[in-house]
Amino acid sequence: MKPLHGQRVIDLTQNVAGPYCTQVLADLGAEVIKIERPGAGDDTRHWTPQLGDAMSATYATLNRGKRSLAMDLDDPQGQALLRRMLRPADVVVHSLKPGSAEQRGLGYDDLLPLCPGLIYCALSAFGNVGPLSALPGYDPLIQAYAGIMSVNGHEGQPPARVGVSMVDMGTGLWSVIGILAALAQRSSSGQGVRVDTSLLETGLAWMTNPIANYSASGRLPRRMGSATAMLAPYEVFETADAHVFIGCGADRMFRKLAAALGSHELAQDARFTRNADRVTHRDALHEAIATLTRAQTTAAVVQRLRAAGVPVSAVNDLSRLLQDPQVETLALHQPLAAGDKPVTAVGTPIRFDGERSFDPRLSTRIGEDSRAVLQEAGLTADEIDALLARGAVQQA
Repeated sequence: MKPLHGQRVIDLTQNVAGPYCTQVLADLGAEVIKIERPGAGDDTRHWTPQLGDAMSATYATLNRGKRSLAMDLDDPQGQALLRRMLRPADVVVHSLKPGSAEQRGLGYDDLLPLCPGLIYCALSAFGNVGPLSALPGYDPLIQAYAGIMSVNGHEGQPPARVGVSMVDMGTGLWSVIGILAALAQRSSSGQGVRVDTSLLETGLAWMTNPIANYSASGRLPRRMGSATAMLAPYEVFETADAHVFIGCGADRMFRKLAAALGSHELAQDARFTRNADRVTHRDALHEAIATLTRAQTTAAVVQRLRAAGVPVSAVNDLSRLLQDPQVETLALHQPLAAGDKPVTAVGTPIRFDGERSFDPRLSTRIGEDSRAVLQEAGLTADEIDALLARGAVQQA
């Protein structure tokens, strides 16, 4: 039995952060009912690449394990229907802008009397308080606002976005953590809990080290490409045929690196004896190591450094990554039937008793499960037909 078996989640989110949160909850065993707008659905259904009608690869990989109920929350009957559906111990997750749920009568204080054990998680862009709380926001916008772009990229080049949705997915994970903590608290108190997360707070959390270092030194961090300000060598180096990342987190590791690369001079150079020395002479160190790695293939460098116990990796692209024996052994990525084209979905990176939880179910059409979900909520066939005729609900 999965850890969240029997727990029901009402998902009022779209795009990336909220859907990633609820997809993780689904993998952990929760029943997730995704509320989508009739006719349009989640915005990510229409992103590219498309797998079929109103089905993108992004939507598929973020909405596994959920059932789709298409319901108009701008319609008073849709709002009333959602309140009617709620059970005493449900989890509600929404990414509506602050105040929007309350305007619809769907705020925490509105729903708590109906569900005394309700766990209510609200995700926003800038937080639910403050002068910017009502503004929308997306992952790269928050990367810019929270300073992440200021430390990402190469010196002398424009600020760069981290190439994955780290703020969105991080917010989804913080939301999962908050919900799990609230479930633990409710198990002893029996009381509902409100959980608030935001993209900005996640962005600030990712900046923990740069903020601490700046406050201690007074120096603004600079963009350093693959390197880090605290350690050297700790970056990407060119090889004869590609690139490798080499990371030395201690002086003894550097001595192993020098020996593995066959350079006694490197280990004996006074400029490189201690980490502080190597950081000071970073450019000279980089060129000295690169001279050695450029003379060897990536495979050779990786083999020699791994044998010496030095952390090293080829810089993989996705075609190599997905065929990598270690990645294949972990079996984190799985094929997902979604529309007209195959798509590889990445599961939740947790195993329980050696087993990974991966829910491959997918509602490929908007409102695919509307009638079934409403029947389970106790509505009669006539009531459902009336809602469908009004347009408050859509059945695919």
